[in-house]
Amino acid sequence: MTDTVLTARDGAVLTITLNRPEKLNALDASVHAGLREALAEAAEPDVRAVVLTGAGRGFCVGQDLTEFADTPDIAAALRERYHPNVLAIRALEKPVLAAVNGVAAGAGLSLACACDLRIAADSASFVPGFIGIGLVPDAGGAYFLGRILGTSRAFELMASGRRLTAEGALDWGLVSEVVPEDGIAERAAEVAATWAAGPTRGIALTKRLFDSAERASLEETLALEAELQAEATGTADFAEGVAAFLEKRPPEFGGG
Repeated sequence: MTDTVLTARDGAVLTITLNRPEKLNALDASVHAGLREALAEAAEPDVRAVVLTGAGRGFCVGQDLTEFADTPDIAAALRERYHPNVLAIRALEKPVLAAVNGVAAGAGLSLACACDLRIAADSASFVPGFIGIGLVPDAGGAYFLGRILGTSRAFELMASGRRLTAEGALDWGLVSEVVPEDGIAERAAEVAATWAAGPTRGIALTKRLFDSAERASLEETLALEAELQAEATGTADFAEGVAAFLEKRPPEFGGG
């Protein structure tokens, strides 16, 4: 693990922190490498929820343009550095929460949107960034923003370069909650712990179903739904959930 990405465990919650605070956590080769290692750790079965956040005043301002200027093959760099980590976030069979503690710009915005849900500090801001230097969204930005906001509103945001405040992001549905800046870490830990205490396998299968439904027909979604429901009913958490319901007590899910 590089020192530009840190991980910390609290029970079943893994927190991944982008750690270049002097650069507002701009992405360079070391951050990409560290994030890849951290996401591999996040895939371990004893991790049941993941928080992605940034050190210091920023969440992530996207690509370090100093390095970008020295990259001769941009397409190859995206395929080799960005794409594996974006796909790894989506492949995690557990909830991933972005705790946006400051500015999320460019590919940093895309990374936040690759997560399953987002909360923001009241000091956070969301800046597309790309169009301001004549670029198109990358790191899956168009895909994720389109799903979250709808095509028209996502295009407006990304093609205009409009800056959203935390409250604006809440109003648009980009984040689910805004909290005071000094409480973002505590609130993220609280939300993640709640998710980690849930039926992790059922959450993972739900995540897979929604990911598929975005590009599938109704018939294909119904077929996958039946397949995944059959798998879910074979889990220990299903048995515990039914038992708890019948016994009129809170369930104690083990994640399996």
